[in-house]
Parts: sequence; structure tokens; C-alpha cells
Amino acid sequence: MRARRGADAKRRCADRRERRARRVGRWRDRLRRSSRVVADYAVIVLGSILIAIGANLFMIPNRVVSGGVTGIGTILHYVMGLPVGMVTLAINIPLFVIALKWGGGLSAGVRTVVAVTVMTLAIDLLPPYLPEHVTSDPLLYTLYGGIIDGLGLGLVFRAGGTTGGTDILAQLLDRAFAWKIGHTLLAANIVILGSSALIFGLEPALYALLLAIVSSRIIDLVQEGIKPSRAAWIITRRSEAVRMAILQDMERGVTVFQGEGGYTGEPKRVLLCAVSQSEVSRLERVVSRIDPEAFMIVQSASEVIGEGFRGFSAP
Repeated sequence: MRARRGADAKRRCADRRERRARRVGRWRDRLRRSSRVVADYAVIVLGSILIAIGANLFMIPNRVVSGGVTGIGTILHYVMGLPVGMVTLAINIPLFVIALKWGGGLSAGVRTVVAVTVMTLAIDLLPPYLPEHVTSDPLLYTLYGGIIDGLGLGLVFRAGGTTGGTDILAQLLDRAFAWKIGHTLLAANIVILGSSALIFGLEPALYALLLAIVSSRIIDLVQEGIKPSRAAWIITRRSEAVRMAILQDMERGVTVFQGEGGYTGEPKRVLLCAVSQSEVSRLERVVSRIDPEAFMIVQSASEVIGEGFRGFSAP
């Protein structure tokens, strides 16, 4: 009887510990998700402020019209004297309402609202705290304006937000009429840049196009990271030895595929391994040491997400 009571007590104690551990685990998960969300919003605010700084230092003073709603705001600023930020916000408000109702999820919509609100307010409020006219050299304002604009946009996009405007419009038209987002954005930017060419002349519009190219490249670098990754496909008769060497010597994961030789028809094992750029030469040495006759294909990977590389972003 006493033994049974003791066993029941131990079981109840173990159950309590298990429930406590589950509660602690749930709280840790919530805290981790909350911290990632807070970090995302901090990145969105930082990116939005950088966009505003680039616009005030390099674009607006030199009449360089970027694509999107901010470009419309710049045109109206010089034609009618309206504040760029307020015009941008006024155009975005109805798009916000439509996007939150028919567009993406609430999380993405709220992040976009935060990004555009911070950006538009910063465009109008920051000028007194910034140098009035940094440069009128086309090369300098095109290069540095594109770098700062691309850095800000890349941070906003990476944190799950957008800068609203034509981005929202393109997504809504894609949902409603299956119009390709890229085509819609291209058409909108052509109209905006064409309008700027008619008002300010062809030369500022051409510089705006160069600035957009620089900005897009910086966006890609922020999105994909500055550490390029490589995907290596390895076809070898000593696949097991190569697999173990990669796992143990390089401490990298390997995926094994079953293949077949196109000429011989023989079954082959194909190894796939993701490595950083600096590890490619080391991987070559590992493979050649084990099987000098191995066949290896190394290709660029725009981004690798997972253990040993970048972690997943918050949902």
C-alpha cells in the first residue's frame, strides 16, 4: 500500500514538473516571438528614417524624382509647394484602407502603415536638422542617394514591411485582375519618371533612373546579405566517404539524392551541400582528396537560411 502511494506521489510530482516545463517553454516561445517582432519594427523605423534622410539630402534638393508615391510628392512639391511627406501620406491613406481589407495579412499591413507613417513624417520634420544642400554634383547625389535609399528600403523589406504607394497598388491589381506586379510597378514608374522629365527636364530624369539602379542593387545586398553562399553538387563513386568528410571535417550538412548516369545508366548518389564562399576551396580539397575523379558543380545561392547560416525571419 505504501509502495503504491509512493509511486502515485512520484507520478504526480513528475506530472507537475512536466506541466511546469511546458508552461516555461510556452513563455519562452512567446518571449522569443515578441522580441523578434520588436526587433522587426525597430528595423522598419530605422529603414524609414534612412529613406527620408536620403530623400532630403540628395533627391529633393536636386529635383531627382524617385519612382513611386514619393516621386509624385516631389513633383507636387516643386509645382504646387506642397510638403513631400504629407502628399505621400495622403495618397497612401486610401491604399492603406484597401490593403488592410483586401490585401495581405494584418501583420504586413500594420508594418507597412508604420513604415510609411515614419517615412513621411521624417521627410517633413528632418530638414531643419540636416545640412541644407550637401552636393549638386550629379555623380555624388546619384551614388550616395541610391546607397542610402536602397539601404533603407532593404531594411524595411527585410523586416516584412513595404513603403506603400505603388507597391500596394501593384499587389491589389494582381489580386483583382491578375496583373503582374513587376509590370504594374514598371508602368507606374515610367509614368512618374516621364512626368518628371516633362517638368524638370530630361537630365534629372536620367539621373533618377541611375539612382534607382544603384538603389535596387543595395536592396538586393541587404536582402541577400553581403556574405555570398554557394550550393555544391557532388557526383562521386565514393559518396559515403565524401559525405562523412563534409559532415565531420567541415561540419556542414549534406543531402543525398539518388541519380542515374545519362550515358552509362548506372545509379549514382548525388550530394548537395551549402557552404560559404570562403569554404568552396576547402570543399574542393576535401572532395579531391577522397575522389580525384569526382564531378563537382558549384553555383551561387542568393540566400541560404537554416542552421549554420542565417536564421528564419519572424512570421
